[in-house]
Amino acid sequence: MKTVFDTLGGDKGCANVVRGALRSLDKHDDLSVVFVGDENEINGVLKEEGRLGDSRIEVVHAPEVVTGEDRPTDAIRLKKDSSMIRSISILRTDESVNALVSTGATGTLTAAATLRIGRIRGIRRPALCPILPTMNGGIVGICDSGANVDVTPEMLLQFACLGSVYLETAFGIERPRVALLNVGTESEKGDGLRKAAYPLLKEEKTINFVGNMESRDLLSGKYDLIVCDGFSGNVLAKSTEGAAMLLLKRIKSDIMKKTTYKVGAMFLKKMFMEEKEFMNYQNYGGSVLLGCEKIIVKGHGSSNEKAVEVCSEQAYRMYKNGLLDKVSERAESCLASEEEK
Repeated sequence: MKTVFDTLGGDKGCANVVRGALRSLDKHDDLSVVFVGDENEINGVLKEEGRLGDSRIEVVHAPEVVTGEDRPTDAIRLKKDSSMIRSISILRTDESVNALVSTGATGTLTAAATLRIGRIRGIRRPALCPILPTMNGGIVGICDSGANVDVTPEMLLQFACLGSVYLETAFGIERPRVALLNVGTESEKGDGLRKAAYPLLKEEKTINFVGNMESRDLLSGKYDLIVCDGFSGNVLAKSTEGAAMLLLKRIKSDIMKKTTYKVGAMFLKKMFMEEKEFMNYQNYGGSVLLGCEKIIVKGHGSSNEKAVEVCSEQAYRMYKNGLLDKVSERAESCLASEEEK
């Protein structure tokens, strides 16, 4: 397998991406990588790591950066030598390349992938699906989390199909429990979009739909996949991550206020560290862009080495387990179900 890494555009710089990818490379003898970005900077990191001349590593010079301030259409048209657009081009034209990992601008990556890589036949819109931890030690996916702000009921049905096969393939979850994000659990709740999507999801035999979910139950462990439009999903994911981080900061601040709290915290230090790691989104990889003809993993902008490694591992598992073929099969099944209705 060969994965291309867009090394620019992330908050922590090129070195984090390169080192994270190398950690994944060391785990798999059948993995090779292509680093796209500033050649001098990439080679500098490789030299520090003693990996210059490694036969499984290629470097492509593309020093221009796509930022979050760039309009996606402008970046695609005007920044052809940027690391992101060059990475997309390599993924499209080089048949030996199977996947892309990027920590760059989400909007441009999504637009470029959709336009240049293309969708799997039958898929109306690709969707982003990040993973979060649940209180029972499991995981939950959110599909969509930002790729599509305006959606139709039929698109929500496809997101459920895409997310289900992703969780089955990449994480080994059998018959993932699918829920529709809503303002209440009752079937009649919600706006027109949610009311129209509910019966479609309920009647679809290829997914395990369990009903509506209120946002407060996201991390409860009752669900494996949450289906929603990209606007709601993005707000849900970021507000949950933010609340978790702020709660940990509040606990730390309170502990420092009193000596008795500090003494007690000394005995609970290991537990606090475990909880911090449990809620650290860096440990759960990136958002997979489901529905494209190649595997694309969008890492968080602030991804560290560990997060990039996990993103690479996600891509590796999906390729090895035949995600794209399974998504294509599920899409055909979903479309057939829609036509029957």
